[in-house]
Amino acid sequence: MSKKIKLLWDFRGPDALATAKHHTKHLHEFATLEHLSYYEINTISKNPMLASAFITVDEKDMKIYRDALKPHRGELG
Repeated sequence: MSKKIKLLWDFRGPDALATAKHHTKHLHEFATLEHLSYYEINTISKNPMLASAFITVDEKDMKIYRDALKPHRGELG
């Protein structure tokens, strides 16, 4: 069984959540265009000034996403 990796992009400021939600559209587009699988694409709002967009992928696909999209950080998902 493969490990799941959560790749995250952080956004700050009063429009952080709106920006994170918009970023999820690009994550969907990339996965579709590249024919890559994923488990989840969503946002997390930490507070009104900090939100993150994320995609959860198999460890085997992580390098493709990481190299192309340059996430700010990653976590075991």
